[in-house]
Amino acid sequence: MSVRRDVKIKNTGLIRSCWFWLCYTILSILISLLIMLFSGSLKIKRNIQTGADLEEFKVHIDERITLLMKVYKIPGCSIALVKDGRIVWTEAYGYADVASGRLLTVDTPMSVQSITKSVTAWGVMRLVEKGLIDLEAPLSQYLKNWEFPQSDYPAENITIGQLLSHTAGMPLGDFTNVFAPGEDMPSNREVMTSEAVLIREPGTGFSYSNTGYNLLELMIEEVTGRSFPDYMLNEILLPLGLETATFNIDTTIVPYPPTGYDLKEKTVPVYLYPSKASGGLFATAQDIARFVLAGLKENPVLSTGSIKRMYQAESKKIGIYGLVFDGYGFGHYIETLPNGLLSISHGGQGNGIMTHFQAVPETGDAIVILTNSQRSWPFIACILRDWAQWRAFPSVGMEKIIWGHYVMSGIIGMLISSCLMMIIGTVMAFCQGKRVKARLLRAITSLILLGILIWCACQKYLFITSVFPVLSMWLGYSVLILSVALFSSALFPLRRLKVF
Repeated sequence: MSVRRDVKIKNTGLIRSCWFWLCYTILSILISLLIMLFSGSLKIKRNIQTGADLEEFKVHIDERITLLMKVYKIPGCSIALVKDGRIVWTEAYGYADVASGRLLTVDTPMSVQSITKSVTAWGVMRLVEKGLIDLEAPLSQYLKNWEFPQSDYPAENITIGQLLSHTAGMPLGDFTNVFAPGEDMPSNREVMTSEAVLIREPGTGFSYSNTGYNLLELMIEEVTGRSFPDYMLNEILLPLGLETATFNIDTTIVPYPPTGYDLKEKTVPVYLYPSKASGGLFATAQDIARFVLAGLKENPVLSTGSIKRMYQAESKKIGIYGLVFDGYGFGHYIETLPNGLLSISHGGQGNGIMTHFQAVPETGDAIVILTNSQRSWPFIACILRDWAQWRAFPSVGMEKIIWGHYVMSGIIGMLISSCLMMIIGTVMAFCQGKRVKARLLRAITSLILLGILIWCACQKYLFITSVFPVLSMWLGYSVLILSVALFSSALFPLRRLKVF
C-alpha cells in the first residue's frame, strides 16, 4: 500500500509539473505575441517581390518608411538608392525640426557621424597612392610636432594600417565632448593629448576607436601642411562630386542641419566635435550615395587596388560587431552575403543621430539611410531587409536586429508570465496555509534586479536601448514587476492568517 501511495504521489506531482509548464508556455507565447503587436514588432516584416521594378519598390518603401517612422517615433529620414551603378532615387521624409515644423529636404545636410570614417579612409589611401605615407610604417614617423601621452604600452609600434582597422589598441574616445557651431572648442591636438592613451598592445585585437581615426587627422595635417577639412574637401569630397558635404558648419548655412532627437525623444541641437576625422562630416544622402558609388567603379581619386584593399577584412574577430558583420577593413565593415557576394557598409551613431550605408560592389547596388533620431536601428534594419530581398542578395547582417526583436519579445513574455505564475502560486500558498519556499533567495534576487534597473536608469547611454528603443522600455517594466513580485513573496507570512 505504501509503495502504491508513493507512486500515486509521484504521478500527481508529475502531472502538476506538466500542467504548470504547459500553462507557463502557453501564457508566455500569448503575452509575447501581444507585446509584438503593441510594440510594433509584428509590423517590421513585410515582403517585397524579388526583382520588382524600381517604381514598385519605391511605392513599397515609401509606405514602409512612413509606417516605421510612426512605430519608432522617428522625426526625419533621408534616403538614397543606387542601382546598377547609378543613383536612381533620393527622397526625404518628415521633419528637420518638429517644434518649428521645418521639413527635412533632400538637400538638407545631416551629420553622418561614423560614416565619416569611411571617407577619412579614402583620404589616408590617397596619401598612400601619392607615396607620402606607408600603411605599415609607424604613425610616430609622421608626427613631428606631437607626442603620445604616457601609457602602459609602446605607442611607437602603432601603424597607420592598425589605426584604419581599429587594431591599434586605442580607446573609444569621449564622444560626449561636443560644442555648438561658433562656440570655442579645444583643438584636435589638445584632445588627442588627453585621450590617445593605449588600452592594449597594438596589433593584438580589434577595439573600435574614434581616437584612432582622430590621430589620422593629426597625421594628415602634418604630412600635407593643410587643415584636415581643407585637404578632405579638395582631395576627396569635390573630386567625387560631394558638393554639399562639409566638415565646417556655421549658424548661417541654409538649409540648416536638422535637430537631433535622442532615445527619449528629447531634442538635441546641432553640435560639432573638436576632432573631425571620426565623425565630423555633414552631408546629404545623395552626397553619401555618390561617395559609395565612387567605390563601385572607376573614379578620379583612388585606384581599384586601393579600394579593394579598403574592402579587405583586416580583422575578423570584431567583438559584438561580429553578431552582424564578418570583419572590418580600412574604414568599412565587411560581410559575405548568403549568395557569396561581398558587401561593405558603415553606420554612424551620435546623440540624436543614426545613419547607415550598405553596398554590394559586384552588382553596383547601394542604399544610404540618414535619420535625425537615435531610435533608428530597428528602422534601418527593416529598410535594409526590404532592399536586400528586392535585390535578391538575399539578406544582410543588420537584419539580425529584426530577429532580435522577436527574441526580446519572447524574453519579456517569459518574464511577465513568471510574474503572473509567481503571484498565483503565492496566493495559493497563502490560501492553503503553506510555506513560501526560498524566501531569502527571492529577496536577494529581487534586490539584485532592482539594483540593475537603477544602474541602467543612471546611464547616459545603453546599447540595448539603441537596438531596442521600444522593447527596452517593456523589458524594464517587466523586470521591475518581477522584482516587486519576488520581494512581495519573500515578505509573505509563513502561515495563513485566521479570520475571526
